[in-house]
Amino acid sequence: MSTVATVHSEALAGAPRGARCQLVVLDGPDVGRAAAIGAALTVGTDAACGLKLTDERVSARHLSLEPDGARFLVRDLGSTNGTLYEGSLVRELRVPVGATLKLGRTFVRIQPQPEPLEVAPSQSRRFGDLVAESLAMREVFAVLELAAASEVTVLVEGETGTGKELAARAIHEASPRRRGPFVAVDCGALPESLLESELFGHVRGAFTGASQGRQGAFARADRGTLFLDELGAVSPQVQARLLRAVEERTIRPVGSDQDRALDVRILAASRLDLATRVAEGAFRPDLYYRLSVVRVTLPPLRARREDIPAIAAELLRRRGLDAAPPSIAGANLDKLTAHSWPGNVRELRNVVERALALTPGAASFAELKLSVAPLAGDEPLPMRSDLPYAEAKQALLHAFEHRYLRDLVERCEGNVAEVARQSGIDRKHLRSLLRRQGLIPDAADEE
Repeated sequence: MSTVATVHSEALAGAPRGARCQLVVLDGPDVGRAAAIGAALTVGTDAACGLKLTDERVSARHLSLEPDGARFLVRDLGSTNGTLYEGSLVRELRVPVGATLKLGRTFVRIQPQPEPLEVAPSQSRRFGDLVAESLAMREVFAVLELAAASEVTVLVEGETGTGKELAARAIHEASPRRRGPFVAVDCGALPESLLESELFGHVRGAFTGASQGRQGAFARADRGTLFLDELGAVSPQVQARLLRAVEERTIRPVGSDQDRALDVRILAASRLDLATRVAEGAFRPDLYYRLSVVRVTLPPLRARREDIPAIAAELLRRRGLDAAPPSIAGANLDKLTAHSWPGNVRELRNVVERALALTPGAASFAELKLSVAPLAGDEPLPMRSDLPYAEAKQALLHAFEHRYLRDLVERCEGNVAEVARQSGIDRKHLRSLLRRQGLIPDAADEE
């Protein structure tokens, strides 16, 4: 995405008025497919249709859609199996934005198209715990400031370590809900069997080991803000339950037959591009559109290196070292600026904290012993032509394994569960690899 933010709604100041709409396939063989609704849109299995479907129960030219003021005129074009709206057959009907239609086994919904949100860069160099000098981040700050003043749902995307949770906390702290709770759930760190209970809670006896009831994150965030991180890793089953909770602000604890209404604002984040996940069929389009009313992308640190002095100064200030941004200069700054920062701001924080630990008495940034590990791809791997082929190959694989795992462990701040998830390696096997490479102690916790 070329812009820092897009909107699917007019709910935010600065959003385009009278935004164009699109027809999105929510369920069926072509889930995720979409087409813009211009002067008119024809839907069917014929190749000439603006939205071509493969559902065999959909007619060649099944229906047409065209704008009609603030609504849309739906005409069934004599289809074999008919068009349904709210359970009734449609011949000709005017429907609002958000209307869902059924064609054969396919469900489609009229949604606003994502439009770029044009805002002037914020005059502030800080939003919550986020600090920046770059134009790109000050544009992000401007969007977050607008979002904080409303109740709009926000999806924050960006690479690992760019500060997605910090952005969500800052929105909460700047919002009218600041006096309420802020509850964060890392959806990617929990198995599906535990995630539903963590989100929705459970009643006593709901499953083996549930000796007492427990409130879920939605209930704990009542009258406050719920932050759902790493949504791209959520299974389709949990996505279905999340959709109901997001749409109706109503939950049902695991094992209960009673619904509970809640007053909760939802913020979400993903390091994966959820629009791509929708196109791949791995993420529900209806849930995506509910969560991405405002969609913000945090740029990686390598794309805004001018922010490094401000961020480093802030990190040092929090650790009690007086360092104004102008003093962040010299050889140490050159080291930081030259690095690629695969772990983004989180990696920069680790580098600064390691330097402080290795330089106990340092009175300035220049005195810190900064060590920035190069990327594994930047280091030459050992090509031992003096060894037999099998031994040389083994040495090369050993070096690759060590550098790959070392980089992941550093980026994941030693969280073995996160390393396992990102690498795709079974956690038990991963622990044995980490021990073999000397990256965790032999007696490391087996949790």
